[in-house]
Amino acid sequence: MGTPLGDFIRTKRDSIQPESLGLPDRGRRRSPGLRRLDLATRAGVSVEYLTRIEQGRDRNPSVTVVNALADALSLDPSERNHLRYLAKISGGECIAHTQPAPPRREVRPSVLETLRLLEPGIAMVTNKLGDVLAHTSGYASVMSGTGLLDAEAPNLTRHVFTDPRARTFFADWDDIADQQVFDLWLAPSIEVSEWFTAELTPVAGPEFTRRLNRHVVPRRGTLRLNHPSGCALQLHRETLELASDAQQLVVLLPADEQTAQAVDQLRRRPHSRLRAIS
Repeated sequence: MGTPLGDFIRTKRDSIQPESLGLPDRGRRRSPGLRRLDLATRAGVSVEYLTRIEQGRDRNPSVTVVNALADALSLDPSERNHLRYLAKISGGECIAHTQPAPPRREVRPSVLETLRLLEPGIAMVTNKLGDVLAHTSGYASVMSGTGLLDAEAPNLTRHVFTDPRARTFFADWDDIADQQVFDLWLAPSIEVSEWFTAELTPVAGPEFTRRLNRHVVPRRGTLRLNHPSGCALQLHRETLELASDAQQLVVLLPADEQTAQAVDQLRRRPHSRLRAIS
């Protein structure tokens, strides 16, 4: 049985063309990407040891080996952080043997007050699972007609993978899907992530499972939305980590004048004001 660490290393190895690392083209290969021998040589480990890591038979590589693999794969900073995190959980350091359970949905009063101060801006409080825990009226305006906030317990990840409207609403749906799936690895605990994954997999289908196992570190550029009203919106995202709550305050800012005008028009429609969802 493999591990997330082994899956990530194998996926990255398969995605790298040897020529991009200055290695010679060794002709036809049975599988795409970098040969296991080439990666092992670059990292300074044996092929047999690399094979054990990829297959999940060695779950505790040293920090030195993890860093060497990161160098050999030419990982960027985000990918390096993810590799270290996967090495940690594959070794069982942060797995507590407790019953999987959903995370708390309460938002601290001071955080809700911060949201009120951001009115009529576009802001929400969420967690790594994608739960929309509270939001401003501006956020409700932007999300109007998408179906996201219609649910009793809105969840952006579930919406992206199960609501057909999401594929039109998010102009860069593939990137958003990668972002939502990747964040599940950063959930407050392994138990929380497992609980949500088990709940979502049957309804989200193979598209969700495939992305979860790819470990793609996503791009997080400008958020482009095709609003049901016909407006094309481009929004910058600013995220404030609420570490003690395992939550995030996300603020969306118009990236251009056209978006600012469109958001202003959307705000004039009747919407509820700040809403705490728990």
